[in-house]
Amino acid sequence: MTTEATTTDRDAFTESWLDWYRAQEARLAAPHGFLAITGLHWLDDRPQRFPDAPGTWRTGPEGVVVDLDDGEELVVDGTPVRGAHHFGVIPERGGVDAVWKDAVIEVARRGGHDIVRPRHPDAPLRTAFTGTPAYSPDPRWAVTGRYIPFDTPRPTTVGAAVEGLEHVYDAPGRVEFELDGRPLSLTAFPGRGGRLMVLFTDATSGVTTYAANRSLTLEPPATDGTVVLDFNRAANLPCAYTDLATCPLPPAENRLPVAIEAGQKIPRERGGS
Repeated sequence: MTTEATTTDRDAFTESWLDWYRAQEARLAAPHGFLAITGLHWLDDRPQRFPDAPGTWRTGPEGVVVDLDDGEELVVDGTPVRGAHHFGVIPERGGVDAVWKDAVIEVARRGGHDIVRPRHPDAPLRTAFTGTPAYSPDPRWAVTGRYIPFDTPRPTTVGAAVEGLEHVYDAPGRVEFELDGRPLSLTAFPGRGGRLMVLFTDATSGVTTYAANRSLTLEPPATDGTVVLDFNRAANLPCAYTDLATCPLPPAENRLPVAIEAGQKIPRERGGS
């Protein structure tokens, strides 16, 4: 009975992981997901045209503006727009998706800069995508830790996949845990819906997993601070697949001195297998 129960638990654990993995892949390879990006265009006060987006683009104190040519149209929040359209001031890590024919033109702000990032379903990176290699799920990599909130959130500046760019997060606390009896901790950043997000590297980084970063989402901690770190769900950020991403790098203290052989591996697009 114990063996049957253990097998059933292991099967349920694997099936739950597969659901997560398939959802990750679906978001990545969606018609307008990150694999569909064809350009990363940095805006300033000079009018600029781009080969993969309509109109002429610029930004300034009043925010992003596009001047569309005669016959050109974008659909913003369900409303067709022509001529000059003002997107306004976009908040950091915010963005607006404007529809253009079968493409989506992402207008966003990253690291204090306004960008235009078109997404075309027929982008070669997307059409050639065959999936992301990953370690087989193993319950040993799902560990229970403890969330320790800071007295006040700590502004934490980290680098980015784009040289010279920085991201600033208000870190609410850290997560302490053990692996094979070794005490470790990770600075946590805010996630959605009360969740936490940790960025990290470990001894597999650059060997079997992507060198720059990995991301792990944690469910909201229990009232006593208990939180589960399931490293089987350590995910690649978009910069693992494309140079057209502005992903944050982990803070220095999140470089773990152990090999976490779990989660997604180096994408085939970066030489993984």
